[in-house]
Amino acid sequence: MPGRRRKRPFITPYSHMRIGTRRRRLEARHLTGHPNRLAHCQSPEIGCPRMSTPNHSAALAACQRWLERAVIGLNLCPFARAPHLAGRIRWVLSGAGDTDALVEELLRELEHLRAHDIDRVETTLLVIPELLGEFGDYLDLVHAAEALMAALGYAGQFQLASFHPDYRFEGSPADAVENYSNRSPWPMLHLLREDSISRVVDAGADVESIPGRNQQRLRALGEVALAQLLRS
Repeated sequence: MPGRRRKRPFITPYSHMRIGTRRRRLEARHLTGHPNRLAHCQSPEIGCPRMSTPNHSAALAACQRWLERAVIGLNLCPFARAPHLAGRIRWVLSGAGDTDALVEELLRELEHLRAHDIDRVETTLLVIPELLGEFGDYLDLVHAAEALMAALGYAGQFQLASFHPDYRFEGSPADAVENYSNRSPWPMLHLLREDSISRVVDAGADVESIPGRNQQRLRALGEVALAQLLRS
């Protein structure tokens, strides 16, 4: 948030990923994956909220279009297309009215991932239409959730990635085009398996070149066109 100093920098969680038990570091800011399957509340044990209003439906649809047009369409993440087409990412629309309820949803989704094989459900995107419109509040929630995940033993298995309409990298002006790599139409939390990252690295992908290549693409497109992707 412009003019506001924060204890933790404005960085994407993809900046320095730990890879499995090897704890290897890599620079992979835009290693995202967002398939096209929405998790409906068909059974109570899933714990996924229902879509309750047309506005919520619109929020979900906007984020799915953003994935297809920006993340995949601009090839910001060359590894997103396959899991998207295979339907291995679970879309969940948050029904939380406060941050405590949101954290409970996040923990349920972590357990859902833990209980299912990676070839069935690889990752989860939680769309948040009612909360965290301010980027500073969103970051506070992300940092608290990361600490809770570590305390509950999820570290080394899952990571939390972040997307927000006002996303801003540390040291970047608010209107810098590179911010658009993590700017989604609505706040979102992405639960990512570390095994997914290991698969990509073990396959020999040149993940270190992704941030620089994406910056070139985003600058070539321009801020006006990028903003339109979020509004369309």
